[in-house]
Amino acid sequence: MSVILRKRKNSDGSTTLMLDIYHKGVRKYEFLKELKLSKAANPNDRQKNKENLELANKIAVKRAQELAANDYSIVADTGMKTIMVEWMQSFIDTYKKKDKRNLQGVLNRFKSFLIEDKKQGLTFRGLTELVISDFQDYLREHSFGEGASSYFSRFKKMVKQAYRQKLLLNNPAAEVKTVQGNSKKKDTLTLSEIQALAGTATESKEVKRAFLFSCVTGLRWIDIVNLKWGNINTENSYMNVEQSKTEREIRVNLNSTAIKLLGNPEDPKTKVFCLPTANGANKSLKAWVKRAKINKKITWHNARHSFGTNLIYHGADVTTASSLLGHSTLKHTHRYVKAADELKERATDKLNIEL
Repeated sequence: MSVILRKRKNSDGSTTLMLDIYHKGVRKYEFLKELKLSKAANPNDRQKNKENLELANKIAVKRAQELAANDYSIVADTGMKTIMVEWMQSFIDTYKKKDKRNLQGVLNRFKSFLIEDKKQGLTFRGLTELVISDFQDYLREHSFGEGASSYFSRFKKMVKQAYRQKLLLNNPAAEVKTVQGNSKKKDTLTLSEIQALAGTATESKEVKRAFLFSCVTGLRWIDIVNLKWGNINTENSYMNVEQSKTEREIRVNLNSTAIKLLGNPEDPKTKVFCLPTANGANKSLKAWVKRAKINKKITWHNARHSFGTNLIYHGADVTTASSLLGHSTLKHTHRYVKAADELKERATDKLNIEL
């Protein structure tokens, strides 16, 4: 393997620079057309030629490093100096799979972690097992339910991709196991608390209407915000929704509360709810929950969690709950069984008497 900078004289007195690249028995030439050396007639020409020649030599060195990296898994110095969050963002921007939104969530949390840990501008050279382990601890402290392990798995996925692109000498994330547990539990709204919310005023009637609808149907935010009247069959009291996260179509029967929240049908192409951004909706939700004197940390996803838990608590079997939630396996539904069991255990506390 070799990369040699060569010069070729032209009839007009100029000089063409090219790279003579020999790799795996194949020779090819790369012409550096933008770096042609002119026939120097003054000091400015000579200085320009000097600068072009220096740049051509740097390009030759870089090409040799890239070939070495491909052959021997040697990481070029330029790769090690890449700022992680910038590479991660460029990776996400071109990512095509359905968990793209989750990857962006990972990056947002990683940025917050770096600020808190005073490691802004972290390059791949500075990424170690300790940094990765600290980030996992950060996720476990700032996430609910299975969020920490889910985010961390996707973070490891991106680090592995960076290793494949030879931005790392090794994959430091491979040795850090994804640890389950010790994450914050999602708060669940009981039916009485949902009733309390329904009776409490809020500055956004659309947020109130949509959130209560999520509580009685289990729809995620992304599905609620995109829900159209064409999905709704008010005459037969059901709706068909293709879940954005799983790309699974589910059919949900609408009870009288859901029908009342919907109101009068409109054009099939019209969205059912006119909502602000996710951050704006959660801000309104937080103030509303506080006004209702409910001492729980509630975001939009807690509506879905409450729906699943209340289904199980009030007698629905796991298979039915799984179908209504659109889960691909019963494994995801069992978390609601555990939450419902905890509600039942706490319910016995109300039977205490003084002796």
